[in-house]
Amino acid sequence: MKLEGRAWKFGDNIDTDQIFPGAYLTLTDVEEMGKHAMEGVPGREDFAKKVNKGDIIVAGKNFGCGSSREQAPIAIKGCGVSMVIAKSFARIFYRNAVNIGLPIMECADVDKIEDGDVLEVDLESGEIKVVSKDLILKGSPVTSLEFEIMKAGGLIPYLKSKEG
Repeated sequence: MKLEGRAWKFGDNIDTDQIFPGAYLTLTDVEEMGKHAMEGVPGREDFAKKVNKGDIIVAGKNFGCGSSREQAPIAIKGCGVSMVIAKSFARIFYRNAVNIGLPIMECADVDKIEDGDVLEVDLESGEIKVVSKDLILKGSPVTSLEFEIMKAGGLIPYLKSKEG
């Protein structure tokens, strides 16, 4: 599974309240939720209006910390982001992202990626190519089961594909 998109840089400790503010927790439509993705991050309140389908969030440490709201990765996916790369993820965000089929990857070298860089990512191998710099970074590939769940579009589609 290979993904390509423009990088949107975020810092450390971006919490789920910033990713998807509590004022919108009553929303259930994925596209509507996507309109509010990252709205609580200072300086990025208009992120959902500017992001293009396929773009990639690149963040620092502990992305998705805070409350365990599943709506955070759903909103990110709903605004068209193809994946999130971070130095590290809060564990509950990591699980929620896998479960809803949002590709994620940890990479210690995200500081070498700048806002606006074009990235090509091989989710299976963990290779991240920074096209605009002709630079290749090594991320931590997800497990084979996590890869299969993400490829299926989430845990429920994955389990349904195994019925038989």
